[in-house]
Amino acid sequence: MSINHPNFGKMADNQVIVFDTTLRDGEQAPGFSMTTDEKLRMAAALASLGVDVMEAGFPAASPNDFESVHAIASSIAGPVIAGLSRAAPGDIERCAEAIKPAKRKRIHTFIATSELHMAAKLRMTPDQVIDTIRGSVTLARKYSDDVEWSAEDAARTDPDFLCRAVETAIKAGATTINMPDTVGYTTPGDYARIFADVIARVPGADTVIFSAHCHNDLGLAVANSLAALQSGARQFEGAINGIGERAGNTAIEEMVMVMRTRPDVYNYRLNVDSRQILKASKLLSAITGFDVQPNKAIVGRNAFAHEAGIHQDGVLKNALTYEIMTPESVGWSKSSLVLGKHSGRAAFRDKLVTLGYTELPQVAIDEAFARFKELADRKKTIYDEDIEALVDETAADAQARIQFVSLSAASHSDGKSEARITLSVDGVEKTGSGKGDGAVHAAFVAIREVFPHEAALNLFAINAITEGADAQARTTVRLEEDGRIVDGQGSDTDTVVSASRAYVHALNKLVAKRERTVQLSPAFLTA
Repeated sequence: MSINHPNFGKMADNQVIVFDTTLRDGEQAPGFSMTTDEKLRMAAALASLGVDVMEAGFPAASPNDFESVHAIASSIAGPVIAGLSRAAPGDIERCAEAIKPAKRKRIHTFIATSELHMAAKLRMTPDQVIDTIRGSVTLARKYSDDVEWSAEDAARTDPDFLCRAVETAIKAGATTINMPDTVGYTTPGDYARIFADVIARVPGADTVIFSAHCHNDLGLAVANSLAALQSGARQFEGAINGIGERAGNTAIEEMVMVMRTRPDVYNYRLNVDSRQILKASKLLSAITGFDVQPNKAIVGRNAFAHEAGIHQDGVLKNALTYEIMTPESVGWSKSSLVLGKHSGRAAFRDKLVTLGYTELPQVAIDEAFARFKELADRKKTIYDEDIEALVDETAADAQARIQFVSLSAASHSDGKSEARITLSVDGVEKTGSGKGDGAVHAAFVAIREVFPHEAALNLFAINAITEGADAQARTTVRLEEDGRIVDGQGSDTDTVVSASRAYVHALNKLVAKRERTVQLSPAFLTA
């Protein structure tokens, strides 16, 4: 290989670049939108994880997206900061402006290449698409030495035309070529052949990095990405927890641990610190309001749990009998029983460091400690999961327009329940009351009185964070308004309080989403 990449220099033959698109493709999924502050928190976690490239967003999509990408480019050090752009001059220039502050930057531009997409969506001829590839990549190179070009729907593109398109992009100056399985249609064997064919046939293929971007519609995203690596790709694109359009993207945590666990098959070098995986996963769940399923590989709470007697016996004798990787290797802790109501500020701060919260401002530590003491008065034993939940929630509350202050509720089995809630709205405390079929319903009615809105409640779900009768409840609430879908999460030992916090969290995200003016047509979705 003769690759000498502008951001990665001369790469070893087995080096693999981890391209994270949690903040772009992941955020495009319904209900997963994030505020700028939430994106910054997630970006910091991804930088700590050690991803090589961070696709921070789609700057031309809206003023808010531009602001978020620019803020990340201005404050996050380490990864290459990428912005996505359609093959249009205005998009490319907007993207260049957004990523300009980054020390290491990339413009990622794309256009569809399959016959179906060119005819039905773009309404362009193949020759017009080739001309557009040449012009867009050439323009992008004026703003960045690192340009990634993607052939949207590459997996369903005619092989000869795909080679022609890739050759055009390379000649125009692209340094990374992405051939995505945009609709999750391909299989590992087919995807491997696509990469092998293009790399063998296209002049200059040995001077660029090839990338795999897979969707999980058939549950094959990870398998397809691994197949691409075995056929010469040296970058894979994915998201934490596998979030993304429709069935999601390649799960980064699964790709990393496959390579770490099976180096005999996938002998690749990565820069990722796998011990940071769980923290990034939990933060994303807290921000988006979407928990991973219990049996999710690597980060699900059952991933290292053993209930069957024969399994328990084996693990007690030798963990390798049923565990192919250690819990600690991805950030799980063997011992999570730690603090109680007599624990002081120093012990609390030490626990935060142990859990990876090393850069919290003092005001956030003080607020989290205050909530910890309140929780400790109601809960006998405080687990690591309890602390993570309250710290993440406190961080989310800090920048919110609407903040939970207090709640009183009364349930009646033979009549309407009642609730009285106080919220801080833009710094001003307001109180509302409501009646409903149960205390939770009454609390939601009271919230609506304080902050009137027309959003519909589409989902209400409760799970316990830890075990025991005094466990904190983690509640998820989904709201929908004019096609906008958001999820919020809240936690508390009192289920009604937990539900109210979740509703307020969702309402804040909905308000933020209202302010985002989407400027793109439906065709902006990619890869």
